[in-house]
Formats: sequence, structure tokens, C-alpha cells
Amino acid sequence: MKRILLQLDSDFHPSSFDAVTAIDGGVDQLLSYGNVSAVNVVSLVQGAMFTRSPKNLHNTAIFLGGSNVEAGESLMKRIQEQFFGPIRVSVMMDSNGCNTTASAAVIYAQSHLKLQETKSVVLGGTGPVGRRVAKLLALQGSHVRVVSRQIERARQVCLAIDGDSGLLEPAAFTEDQQIQDLTSDADLIVAAGAAGVEFCKLDELRKLEKLQVVIDLNAVPPLGIDGIESSDKARKVDHLLCYGAVGVGGLKMKLHHQMISKLFESNDQIFDTKSIFEAGQKLL
Repeated sequence: MKRILLQLDSDFHPSSFDAVTAIDGGVDQLLSYGNVSAVNVVSLVQGAMFTRSPKNLHNTAIFLGGSNVEAGESLMKRIQEQFFGPIRVSVMMDSNGCNTTASAAVIYAQSHLKLQETKSVVLGGTGPVGRRVAKLLALQGSHVRVVSRQIERARQVCLAIDGDSGLLEPAAFTEDQQIQDLTSDADLIVAAGAAGVEFCKLDELRKLEKLQVVIDLNAVPPLGIDGIESSDKARKVDHLLCYGAVGVGGLKMKLHHQMISKLFESNDQIFDTKSIFEAGQKLL
């Protein structure tokens, strides 16, 4: 029986990147749908659920993509509401590559640092990837400073991720509070801002004696940290280990392929931020 993947995308055109990755991940038949909403997703999911017997439903799975991560999360919830008993299929949500990218970044950071003893700073920490980086770092016991241009937005994200545990600290990047002030006590810095947003220069960060690892997840020039190259993969600059988006991207793609394959191992799997990270830890 062929392995069929429904690619459900909140954007008008389904992502060609996600489609190619699905095929490279071993899918036999890819069904791609764009402009998917909480309303029209129901019939698509029911079509996937009711066309095969329960013993064969592991051969059907759903991938949620699109550039709008909040829409992806809403679709994830709506899809799971359709399942009952053994009538269900496995689902993976990776809108805008948020979960696989964040997981790869934290896995690399973890390979150099004891995160439970680490103070981390996530620049652009309220964006789709940044907030997942912050969540995964906090889950590993790191104290995380979530930096945004709006302090209230940073507070909301910290509260949504981990309540009042004290592991997440909101901070704002303003004229009065510069990057150097926000990163002076950091062991790890991850830049996860929007394309074209430059936070600082690597030369500035080289002055921070406590800092050990710097990861920039922006692949579109100008990069988030000027002086890091996209292809950097543990490149040594003075006392710093530097990673760029392409350097992290190899592991991200390996993880993406693996998760697509794992979707078909059973029909009851839900792959979200935490479960994707846990699977990725075995790859490095």
C-alpha cells in the first residue's frame, strides 16, 4: 500500500520546499492543498481518515506547513478534533520550518554547552522560530532572555511558553537598552529575527568573555549577526563557536526527512516542537 501524505498549507500556493522535502523523505504519493483554513480542513482530514481501514491508516499522514505559524497551530488543533478511537492519522506541524529549525539550533548548542548551567539570549525571541528556540532551551533547564523590540510582546511569549517558572526573562531592544547590555552575561546567543534584520556585529560579541556559542538562523542578507557566514558550522572565532543558517540547515533537513518517514510508523503520532526536538537529539 502506498504511503500518502497530505500537505496542507495555509498559504495560497503550497510550499514547493515542503513538497520536495516530503518526496525526499520517502512519500509515495503527495497530495498538496493550499489556502487551507479551519473550515475547509475538516473535509480534507475526513477524506484521509475514512478511505482506509484502521489497520492501514498508518500509510496515510498529514503535514502542516505555510508561512503563518499561528494558522498552522490552529489547524493542528482543528485536525486533532476530528480523530476518534483508532480512526486517526499521524500529523506533523512545521509551518515556516519553525520546529525543525529551532530543534536543530538547540541540538547544536547542546553539543557544546550544559544547557542547565547556561544563560541564553534569543534575539527575535517572539518570532515563530525564536519562541520555539526559547521553549526548547527552557525545557533543557537554561535561563533564557527573550528579546523583542516590544517588552510587552516578550512578556506575553514568556508567559505562554513557561508560565511563571522564572526560567524565561522578557527584555526589549531599545535605544536605551542596547544588544551589548542584553548579552553581557550570555553563554549562548541565538539570533532568530525576521529576514533582513541585523541585530549586531560579531566583532562586538567577541568582547564578551563569558559567551561561548553564537548561532544566527537568518540566511537572507543582511544576516542577523554581521560577521557570521551562513555556512558557518562550529567555526572558531577567538573563543566563540559560530553557526550560520546553512550550517544549522544540514541537520534541520536531516531531521525533516526523518520526521516525514516516522509519520508512517503508526497512525497515532503528533509531531510538535517537543517531539521533533526529542527525535532530533538522536541524529547528532
